[in-house]
Amino acid sequence: MLPWTKYLFPHTVEEALEMLAAYGGRARLIAGGTDLVLQAERGQVHAEVMVDITRIPGLDFLEERDGWICIGPQVTHAQVAASQLVREKAGVLAQACGSVGGPQIRHVGTLVGNVVNAMPAADGAVALFALDAEVEVTDCSGQAWRPIADLYAGVGKCRVDPCAQMVTGVRFRPLPSGTGWAYIRLAQRKALILPMLNTAVVAEVEAGFFRDVRIAVGPVAPMPFRALAAEELLRGAPVGEESIAEAARLAEEAASPRDSVIRGSAEYRKAMVGVLVRRALARAACE
Repeated sequence: MLPWTKYLFPHTVEEALEMLAAYGGRARLIAGGTDLVLQAERGQVHAEVMVDITRIPGLDFLEERDGWICIGPQVTHAQVAASQLVREKAGVLAQACGSVGGPQIRHVGTLVGNVVNAMPAADGAVALFALDAEVEVTDCSGQAWRPIADLYAGVGKCRVDPCAQMVTGVRFRPLPSGTGWAYIRLAQRKALILPMLNTAVVAEVEAGFFRDVRIAVGPVAPMPFRALAAEELLRGAPVGEESIAEAARLAEEAASPRDSVIRGSAEYRKAMVGVLVRRALARAACE
């Protein structure tokens, strides 16, 4: 038996926020629900009312606008993975979204839901960290764009107030010409399994030198982890085995995975961070 007693369909963002306010902390927003429904059934989310945003017009956008690629809160992983725009200008996100769960999950679960669930191994979120994405948070006072990292308060803890706020969009800059990327996922099988590790790399290369590099890894911290020391080392460095190996070493050194019955020992996964980052950098540099 499902734990909620009411299931509501607002027709505007404003109406959705009013519904949240009316139920004083006893309501939650839902779109795909692939995480939220399970959490509610397990008693991890206490909500008497579900506010379903899937019938609100205009929240299914996936487009380039004013120099940004913008994605709405109704857009599913499958739509992102299939988007020609994302494939051409942010391929790392297309591949990451194509790695989520299985076809049924990808066609229901949303990219924004992947973010607000705030898990450090979420495929789409890890790629968005490598893209330096921003998230639009809307409440009764208006909208504000925030760096994606600002939304994370710990494992499974999102700073967006589920009783008063709503994520109404994600945006990031298209990758410039000359930028390579790679997304690598370490798992016990190819689908329907949580990753032991995943890494997203974006590398801008010019005349044989790294110009800009962003490296995101999960789950090796309470949120998707940016290997900042490795990124700094590579900026201006020549593309080659030596620089890539040293960057991978720095990423491995900074990572702090936990022992996990599902994902493997901390020692093993820490060592594998270096392997995955080295492979991803080499692949991105050759794009």
